[in-house]
Amino acid sequence: MLDWSEPSASPRQTPPPVVVQFVTQAEQTGLGMIDRRGGRVSVDDKRMINCRADVNQLLPLKYKWAWEKYLAGCNNHWMPTEVSMQADIALWKSRDGLTEDERRAIKRNLGFFAASESLVANNIVLAIYRHLTNPECRQYLLRQSFEEAVHTHTFQYIVESLGLDEGELFNMYREVPSITDKAAWALKHTQHLDNPDFRTGTPQADQAFLRDLVAFYVIFEGMWFYTGFAQILSLGRRNKMVGIAEQYQYILRDESIHLNFGIDVINQIKIENPHLWTKAFQDEVRAMVREAAELEAAYGRDTMPRGFLGLNAALCESYMHFIANRRCAQLGLQRVFDETENPFPWMSEAMDLKKEKNFFETRVIEYQNGGALSWE
Repeated sequence: MLDWSEPSASPRQTPPPVVVQFVTQAEQTGLGMIDRRGGRVSVDDKRMINCRADVNQLLPLKYKWAWEKYLAGCNNHWMPTEVSMQADIALWKSRDGLTEDERRAIKRNLGFFAASESLVANNIVLAIYRHLTNPECRQYLLRQSFEEAVHTHTFQYIVESLGLDEGELFNMYREVPSITDKAAWALKHTQHLDNPDFRTGTPQADQAFLRDLVAFYVIFEGMWFYTGFAQILSLGRRNKMVGIAEQYQYILRDESIHLNFGIDVINQIKIENPHLWTKAFQDEVRAMVREAAELEAAYGRDTMPRGFLGLNAALCESYMHFIANRRCAQLGLQRVFDETENPFPWMSEAMDLKKEKNFFETRVIEYQNGGALSWE
């Protein structure tokens, strides 16, 4: 049975001595010449980064948690076109179906997510996959890359169904400052990893890779999506835009595994490379989390200048402080904000309690194909 408990920094392997190891591009990619005299790979040969073991050899598995997440992702397969949009279309076209504030929040929400899923996918394919030298982790990354494509497909499907201005929605990350600021922050933390001359193997480069993992798994997927989740689910709870809300529930299950995979990867790299997790670097990560929370608060004020029933920018900012502190705890860091209670108690069962159907922070015990799921 899969272990769906929260990820932690408890050691899975005894950390080896600190050794600066340079791995050639051929060893890193697995596309080099075949070593005809090469021995078989053992579990002890495998490492998360800077590994000289053949990355083409999946077995024997060392990080079984990565393989289990791959299997869970496969069992969670879904497509957006499985969800009917008829009720959403009728409500969107109705003159009095939604307030202007609700329409603004929905459009800004879709605009942010439409570009964000592509940014995350690009980071996985162009940076993380290249530098994570473990085949079972790469197997999960391949599954995650497909899921990011499905998420992008979801926003295309919503835009097409509602007859929205596709240029406006998909170009918001260039035109709306609160969305641009987040996208620019994310790109700042990854674009040097896209440099073909970048490679891990030194403390500075390895910390750059860790910084990228924090930026995209902990912040982008683990913090910045949550204001949007709350907005859409809040509408869904009031029987508004139920088709979009259902699709967001599917996305949330995917993102839950993405987040927990990323935190497991970060914590495993910390275990195997304790020299990277310096006090200065921990302070830098905490500063990143705090800055990200501030950017998200600005986004909340932009998407909900007046708020709507049960939701407003101030509550979303408080919620982001709650989430930021939680992410720090998952990384073994001190919180960055004063202790904050979850301001959305109506989301507690879905996000915070370890119950069977928890599509957010903890995970579902058994996943099924999307079309066979019941949301009761």
